[in-house]
Amino acid sequence: MFRASLRSWLVLAVPVVGVLVLTYSATTPEPRADGDWRVAAEPLRDGPLSSGGTAQLSRCGVDEWPRPEPRGKAEQSKDPRLALTSWGYYDPGPKMPGEPRFTVHAALRTGDRPLVLDAPVAEGRVTLDFYGPHGEGVRASARGLTATVVDGGSMGKPLDVPASGRFRVDPGEELLLEVELPAGAVCPGHSLRDVSTCFPEGTNDAADCPMVTLTLSAPAIRAYRAGTADADADAAGSFSDRLVAVFLEPDVSRV
Repeated sequence: MFRASLRSWLVLAVPVVGVLVLTYSATTPEPRADGDWRVAAEPLRDGPLSSGGTAQLSRCGVDEWPRPEPRGKAEQSKDPRLALTSWGYYDPGPKMPGEPRFTVHAALRTGDRPLVLDAPVAEGRVTLDFYGPHGEGVRASARGLTATVVDGGSMGKPLDVPASGRFRVDPGEELLLEVELPAGAVCPGHSLRDVSTCFPEGTNDAADCPMVTLTLSAPAIRAYRAGTADADADAAGSFSDRLVAVFLEPDVSRV
């Protein structure tokens, strides 16, 4: 972690091999005691987000396995697949338009056949969870979000919806997605600025850093899987319509 500008942003990038963490911080937060995140004196309740979706605050501090249980056939198959690529906090400062934002970026890839998704992609069917290290449990959780298709980069530009009203992913290509973490979905004791902070700060051990789980659902995913398995229409309903991406899954043998 190192200092950059007065107003700055944090990016955690996930390359194909290895992990690169770049942290730009306007101020250095005070050291967080090992139990400081346990700030809720009574159970929290889920609630609606002003931007749409639901803040799952009842899960704050819950230490659970980061990959949700499979809910249909082929959910853990190779194709199609969703991969996290980066996430970060951005503060434009008082002289620039816009509000501070925390966004997560992912790439959606297909197999040997095109995948066609209705726009907006996974409207109201995206879930985003941040888990603190060392048993801290959930730091932020939101469901009912929507993914934005972007042209790439950590500050990708949203793409216009094609005239067909659908986005097509061809074999060998990828669809780049951005999902915004709403501030209202961050648990007490954290903020958008520090939700992805490692403990201890400055560590080089990935086990000291948060884990991120991103899921999205779309009917086209179920149809793709059913077609891949050469299933008939009656059997298509047994296939999952969900894609799951987990950053640095701790034990892949459990997947």
